Amino acid sequence: MKSWHGIFVSAVAVVAVGLACSAAAQDSAQGSKAAAPKAGDSAEAAREAKAGREYSGMYSFLKDGEFVQITVEDEGRVTGFVSRYGEGASDKAAFLDQYFRSGKLDGNKLSFTTETVHAVWFEFRGTVERGEGKNPGDEGYYALKGTLTDNTSDAEKKVTSHSQEVVLKIFPRS
Repeated sequence: MKSWHGIFVSAVAVVAVGLACSAAAQDSAQGSKAAAPKAGDSAEAAREAKAGREYSGMYSFLKDGEFVQITVEDEGRVTGFVSRYGEGASDKAAFLDQYFRSGKLDGNKLSFTTETVHAVWFEFRGTVERGEGKNPGDEGYYALKGTLTDNTSDAEKKVTSHSQEVVLKIFPRS
């Protein structure tokens, strides 16, 4: 009798564990079904997340050897830096990197402002456009077209600004 009782208790335990696992699996499946986006939604979300990433790269700057590095991140956030030759008495011909303080891409509209280095900072307002390059990865496939303003602060904190229209071409990708 004890053996039948032990078998019965074991069988009830196995069934109970099985039911509990089954219920947990159903809850998990329902939760993931509810959280799972529709096929069209996920494709749209992926496109939006990657929008503008193709513009990321290294572009020419004002002089030979100078460049601006642009990285388009999620939600149009842009990071990067300008790498240029210094022009002041203390940094003449030295290479200076000026990281972006802020940057944004909205569609093809690009803007960024650099940090101040040796009393100089840059602001760009313009667009990213298809350039002269024939294929993605070619030099000039994309170009930044717009207004670049260089700002200089003197010892009395007076700011002098100089704006110019620029076309900054993307470097070739290997």
